[in-house]
Amino acid sequence: MSLSHIVLSSGRSIELTGLRMSSTYAGLLEGYPCKVVNDMQVRGLLFEAERDFSSGPVHLVPPSREYPDGSGGAFGPVEVLPAVACIGAFSSTAIDPDLDPFLHRSALTVAWFQPLPDVPSGEDADPALRDIRWTELARDHEL
Repeated sequence: MSLSHIVLSSGRSIELTGLRMSSTYAGLLEGYPCKVVNDMQVRGLLFEAERDFSSGPVHLVPPSREYPDGSGGAFGPVEVLPAVACIGAFSSTAIDPDLDPFLHRSALTVAWFQPLPDVPSGEDADPALRDIRWTELARDHEL
């Protein structure tokens, strides 16, 4: 059973079969969000996805970064990532048209950031998520 379906910009339909969400800055005890902190957050999310979903390919959707004001400190200006860090397991039909569609699927784990804790769905999913190049990034596997 899938949690949702997303229609990619390419027209391919993919299913979200697993989803983890967490607050982007949940572990930030000191300091402020800046480039150094955010780069660590992005690397950490990618590492978590690669560690926990090591059986297949993992892709990071580069996050948007906002600069809400001119303030900052020793680490540079304030830079803010979207509030929710996500790791999703996606599947779709096989990429290779010669594979048996009843025995094969394609899969990709995706790490991304989004502003709200909503399950991405349909054509309303974040455009950066919908622009995933599935045929280049996902891998076919036998069921």
